[in-house]
Amino acid sequence: MTALVVPDDLRELDASFASLSPIEMIQWLAEAHGVENICVTSAMTSDVVLVDVASKAVPGIEVVFLDTGFHFPETLETVENVRRRYPVELRIMAAPAGIELNRWETDPDGCCNQRKVLPLEEALSTKHAWVSGVRRSDSPVRADTPFVHRDKRGLVKLNPLAAWTDDDLATYAMVNEVPMNPLLDQGYPSIGCYPCTRKPTAGEHARDGRWSGHGKTECGLHL
Repeated sequence: MTALVVPDDLRELDASFASLSPIEMIQWLAEAHGVENICVTSAMTSDVVLVDVASKAVPGIEVVFLDTGFHFPETLETVENVRRRYPVELRIMAAPAGIELNRWETDPDGCCNQRKVLPLEEALSTKHAWVSGVRRSDSPVRADTPFVHRDKRGLVKLNPLAAWTDDDLATYAMVNEVPMNPLLDQGYPSIGCYPCTRKPTAGEHARDGRWSGHGKTECGLHL
């Protein structure tokens, strides 16, 4: 199959994607770049929904999970549930050796860079495009998330669930029996590494429970 021509400026394409389903968007990405040149990233939290969608759109698609070494047991359990459930190529990227164990206490940005950003860079080094579960309702910082754009590397980045609300996500997960991370039902709407994740209090946004006290709500993967 001849690959589609992807324009450098994706704004018109992004506008047209508003009428497509997430499955159609992912199928377009696979046709445009080739299945071997794309991947899906998942933190194995609420974005397991994305894995479910992607596995239906492109069976056998690569799914990247970043193993920071600090995940909750429930998150690692979810990884195994995904491995057993879905027809995807699960690729686990481990954090490099030699990172200061407690760097998260004094330098959370540096810790995230070493444990998340650098492994993602390696995972994407041979790819033309990637798919993330970022949604506009995640946080004010993500409110303008497009369906498709070019990231800082020049790669095409697809956010097929960008317009989904929390209710949309919950309904899809229930109807399709998606094996979501158990912590979501325990008051953790946003889940990362256990030293830097707490339950948000009443009135706080979902991501206010991440990196508490550091004025930080993003790990750097989607900036």
